[in-house]
Amino acid sequence: MFNAISQIFSVTWFNLRTLPQRIGSSATAIFGIAGVVAVMVGVLSIAEGILQTMQSSAAPDNAVVLRSGSNSEMMSILLGDDSRIIAEAPGVARNARGALASPELFVVINLTKRGTGTDANVPLRGVTRAALDVHDDFRIVEGRMFEWGLNEVVVGVGAQTEFNGLDIGSTIPVAQADWPVVGMFETGGGLAETEIWVDASVLQPAYRRGNSYQSVYAKLESPEAFAEFKDALTSDPRLNVKPMREADYYAEQSAMLYNLVTGLGTLIAVIMGLGAVFGALNTMYTAVSARAREIATLRALGFHSGPVVISVLAESLLLALTGGVIGAALAWWAFDGFRAATLNFTSFSQVAFAFDVSPTLLVRGITFALVIGLVGGLFPAVRAARQPVSEALREQ
Repeated sequence: MFNAISQIFSVTWFNLRTLPQRIGSSATAIFGIAGVVAVMVGVLSIAEGILQTMQSSAAPDNAVVLRSGSNSEMMSILLGDDSRIIAEAPGVARNARGALASPELFVVINLTKRGTGTDANVPLRGVTRAALDVHDDFRIVEGRMFEWGLNEVVVGVGAQTEFNGLDIGSTIPVAQADWPVVGMFETGGGLAETEIWVDASVLQPAYRRGNSYQSVYAKLESPEAFAEFKDALTSDPRLNVKPMREADYYAEQSAMLYNLVTGLGTLIAVIMGLGAVFGALNTMYTAVSARAREIATLRALGFHSGPVVISVLAESLLLALTGGVIGAALAWWAFDGFRAATLNFTSFSQVAFAFDVSPTLLVRGITFALVIGLVGGLFPAVRAARQPVSEALREQ
């Protein structure tokens, strides 16, 4: 056992010491793998950023109520009487101003993206005063809150960053009128930062919605109160509604986009990874060929095939690890925190998010690099171990 370990260490150390002699081919393999990892991590960080945005939008004690059969606010409609009954349901938290239930209206308006000038659907949300208590992470960071009853809007920091015409003091077209932007708000990195908020009572007549809304957001007395709240609503014959935990609602909203980006990123990584595997194979076959006589000499001196295989694999894995670390570092430097916006296929509106290069994603990228190195080094390692000693000694 000790002899085998000693042989593995000796042959591996010999191989690694000769790496500077093959700096060109080794660098090609390293940077090829680094490129694969950087692209993979960069694309998957989009999905992680979207997921993080959605998760930041949900509070454990909040619930969302839509019309039964609706999968999004765009497909839902609730009458004013419905929202009143929901606010009176058991389990809803209350303060001095009343029930913490916010009936909300959701429409989209057309703006242009900064930098590209392309058109995009941006969410415009009509809210009531209760919204400020239900969405308790809402805060104005610049300017002021809109005046209730006036055609004024406040914009999320994500929307202001991504779209033209949302600076404080500018106006936006809403229902054939220009409404002034008077403030900018944050919601702790949540989805609402992509939205524009306005008083629901002025948005309803602008879009001829009468006394109707599309959703009710309710803050519950505790997360455990959801069961009582849901049972009361679904058993009420006056209602035809679909209560959901806010976390479940946003998870459902992000599922399609998350799966699409993750699937696309994985496909790109696999395709590029195949190219990197061939690069690693070429590098390691070249390295084995260049050291054929040295390897044969070691075997003639009594070294077994096992240490030879392990030494070649160790070299390949070291190159892959180096490339993986470089690629992961490059992805973190280039993408982490980068802000962008994309279409949410569920609401048909834009969602702004920040790329999230998480530690888990970096580990996945480096692991993928090691898999490339393992596959790329396996066949050259087997060839080095199986090549006849007499034949290898005759090679020039």
